[in-house]
This record gives sequence, structure tokens and C-alpha cells, in this order.
Amino acid sequence: MSQTIGRTRLAYSRAWHHVSLASPTTPSLGRLASRIAILLMGKHKPIWDPSTDCGDYVVATGCNDVLVTGKKKEQKIYYKRTTRPGVMKSLSMESMIRKWGGGEVLKRAVRGMLPKNRLRDKRLERLKVFEGEAHPYRTNLVRFEGRIRQVEPEVKTELLKQTSVQRCD
Repeated sequence: MSQTIGRTRLAYSRAWHHVSLASPTTPSLGRLASRIAILLMGKHKPIWDPSTDCGDYVVATGCNDVLVTGKKKEQKIYYKRTTRPGVMKSLSMESMIRKWGGGEVLKRAVRGMLPKNRLRDKRLERLKVFEGEAHPYRTNLVRFEGRIRQVEPEVKTELLKQTSVQRCD
């Protein structure tokens, strides 16, 4: 029996998912990051394999409204190390949100949820974060708020008129 059943180009095609952090039903940062990591890895697909990159794109909007529980905004510390000994910089979550926005906090949380291998940076590039609700990927979205968006084909009447005029001449 063939080993390539179901492993077609259509199965490996990448869908675009939209996550809005501004909605009231948005889970906390860790739960949201684990769900985004599953989409980026492609574990929701039946063809998932740990050594292949079959994940989807994720567009996260409204990242300035990231939800954390407890006192994490004041108490969680992000560390940055350099190659020089004794030089380690620390930054709290609250100051990171002020300096770089909530998108950077979400990216770091998702980065921690992805497997530590050579595919991690490629997968993380497919996560697009925006502070507001506006983003340039509206035409690419297939799944919006968990529902499949129906795409209707556009009839370009101007092109049809131009081709009929050219044929008559």
C-alpha cells in the first residue's frame, strides 16, 4: 500500500486563521498561546508529522488588550542575556507592553510553546500580530472567529466589456 495517501499539495496548503484579543471570550495569555502554537505547528491536521512544517498562518489583532491573570503584569520578568559575563537585562511585562506592545508579549509566549528545533523560527514567522483591529491580511483569511468565510467569486464586468469591444473591431 502507498505511504503517500492523503499527503497531497492540497493537504499541505496553509490556511489563515484570525484571533481577536479584543473579544470578551478571549482566553488568558497562556491558553491562547498554546492554541496558536497548535495552529502554527499543524497539529490540528490529520497529516501532522513532527519533522514537517505543515502549519497555518495566524493573524492576532487587538494585542494591546492581552489578558493575564493575577499580578503577572507587574511581577513577570523577561530576561535578556548578552555574550558578556555579568550583563543581564530584565524587563517587567508591564514595561514591555509599554515599550513594544502586547504583540511582543504574545510572540514570546507562543515561542515558548513551540518545540525547540530548527522549525521554530519558520513557524513563528507565520504569526502576524497587530495592536489594533486593522491588518492587511483580510483577503487571505479563511477562518474568521472560528467560522469558515464564504468567498464569492467576483465577476469583472469591465474586463468582459473590454474583450467584447476588442472582438467587434
